[in-house]
Amino acid sequence: MERFQALLATKSEQGPKFAWTELGRDDLMDGDVVVRIRHTTINYKDGLALTGKAPIIRKWPLIPGIDFAGEVLESAHPEFKPGDKVVLNGWGLGETHHGGYAQLARVKGDWLVKLPETFSSADAMAIGTAGYTAMLCILALEANGVTPESGPVLVTGAAGGVGSVAVAVLSKLGHHVIASTGRPQEAAFLEGLGAKEIIGREELSGTPRPLGKERWAGVVDVAGSNTLANAISQTKLHGTVSACGLAQGMDLNTSVAPFILRGVTLAGIDSVYAPKAKRVEAWRRLAVDLDKAKLAGLTVTKPLRDVEALAPQIIAGQVRGRIVIEVA
Repeated sequence: MERFQALLATKSEQGPKFAWTELGRDDLMDGDVVVRIRHTTINYKDGLALTGKAPIIRKWPLIPGIDFAGEVLESAHPEFKPGDKVVLNGWGLGETHHGGYAQLARVKGDWLVKLPETFSSADAMAIGTAGYTAMLCILALEANGVTPESGPVLVTGAAGGVGSVAVAVLSKLGHHVIASTGRPQEAAFLEGLGAKEIIGREELSGTPRPLGKERWAGVVDVAGSNTLANAISQTKLHGTVSACGLAQGMDLNTSVAPFILRGVTLAGIDSVYAPKAKRVEAWRRLAVDLDKAKLAGLTVTKPLRDVEALAPQIIAGQVRGRIVIEVA
């Protein structure tokens, strides 16, 4: 394949402009592995890029899309050979390096992870950066001693991409999951993923107290702002809060009280530049601890040309679970 289709973003005074464009291999960026992209997805960060609501794209022109899965076509990297199934999350993809909304990509082999045999490229993007981030959050809870015996685990934004995978994995691991959502109509969906309790988003979005009643031993938070502050203030003695998102905001109105009086740990989750060993472990654990039937139940498949229409929906919180984007 010498010519390929891609969604190309260009910069203008009015904001980013997007057009479906035919490109050639000479248009690809530097790297030692060429990948035929089979599937990608749309994450919250992709929605921000495609709507221009945040300066996600920092190099122009650029192909958006922060992750993809497919097979290796050519490789000068010792770890990969043609035909290998691979996945890529982060490393500036869709921000400073051509991303997943294309049929081809040339990237650094050090950025790639070989897919576990149990996963197809469609499965990998049903998980996507959102699900991979959820697993990083769970690994952080475990590293700090949170077990099913420690007490409940709160998941905020539970009906979204990170939240839905977190609920499914935590429930399979035996945790009592409290799912927080602003969409009460999704209660049955969340219970189907394994949530034992459903609470409204409004319980956590108000002005936080320095310390609240102890309710959970662990937290997976995608919201930031007051939601994160309230979650911290209600975390049990020696509990852990893993923070990976800013859907409500970047601010954090809290105090040192939970940290010095209860020994609470706040673990920041970096999915973009996580080291290779942590990435490999996250994908290995997803292959073991994520129920594929539940994954299928929280996933819908759309064609690549739908990504622009889907972007405002994901920003508005109207997308349930995960969307797999098929690259024809």
